[in-house]
Amino acid sequence: MAKEKKKTTKKPEKAKPKEEVKEEKIEGKEVGKITHYFGHIGVAVVELTGPLKIGDKIRVKGATTDFEQKVDSMQIEHEKVDKAGKGDAVGLKVKGKVRDNDKVYVL
Repeated sequence: MAKEKKKTTKKPEKAKPKEEVKEEKIEGKEVGKITHYFGHIGVAVVELTGPLKIGDKIRVKGATTDFEQKVDSMQIEHEKVDKAGKGDAVGLKVKGKVRDNDKVYVL
């Protein structure tokens, strides 16, 4: 005697609700964003929206970037500077790879 196979119909899966993207609250004040990155020398160009000076502790945060570091070297038009303000485009030596539009915060 052959056993009969039961035919089962698969129920369509319910659509899973989309996970809410929670924006992380970052301590510190946003002082600029990355506009360019020179990977071969590890320097980022930051368009400042606030003041920044040598010795400040910063955090660089983006979609795939997230690290903190101390500002050790800063230049404007190839001239070393100790501080810069809103509207300046500065070159910063960074310890990790950054991408355009990553945000820079002073902690």
